[in-house]
Amino acid sequence: MVVKVYGPNYGNPKRVLVCLFEKEVEFETVDIDIFKGEHKQPDFLKLQPFGELPLIQDGDFTLYESRAIIRYYAEKYKNQGTELLGKTIEERGLIEQWLEVEAHNFQPPIYKLITNIMLAPLMGNPVDQKVIEESDEKIKKVLDVYEERLSKTKYLAGDFFSLADLSHLAPGHYLVNKTGRGNLVSERKHVSAWWDDISNRPSWKKVLELYDKPV
Repeated sequence: MVVKVYGPNYGNPKRVLVCLFEKEVEFETVDIDIFKGEHKQPDFLKLQPFGELPLIQDGDFTLYESRAIIRYYAEKYKNQGTELLGKTIEERGLIEQWLEVEAHNFQPPIYKLITNIMLAPLMGNPVDQKVIEESDEKIKKVLDVYEERLSKTKYLAGDFFSLADLSHLAPGHYLVNKTGRGNLVSERKHVSAWWDDISNRPSWKKVLELYDKPV
């Protein structure tokens, strides 16, 4: 049965879509308009009680939280498409480490930038300049750590592309292309080379071709 992915036009669902392309898994998408509150409607809340995206339906199996979903598909189709989980327990440990770094250190300040720079004007909310400045500083510190790491390995978990890198594509795209912070990447030699590499993967280009919307 074809996988259904809800909310393809937003950031976190794109994390799932690029994983499915890498794993060569057939899927279809279900549009959800958050500006109309469709993610808070009773029918959707029956599937995702927190009213957040993404959500996948795989036959009778329903799963939410984007990083849980990509871990699921990387494991389910381990012998199909791109190997995203590493070949040893040590490699898997490093992948999990950098997935956690992305979740707790990389994406949160980017999300705050998106909220203030992109969403606030669309929704008629005030922009918090202090939050923008604080988020910029947090991202710089994170990218300094990445620069050091990537001076030693081609990718975050080693010299192989993995879920750790894949998980950065959606928030990184918003940072570089939607919030005007491309210089934070380009001025760091190793981060810049890494970003150029992963953002030019055919899977990610396909996601942007099909689903790159204003938000």
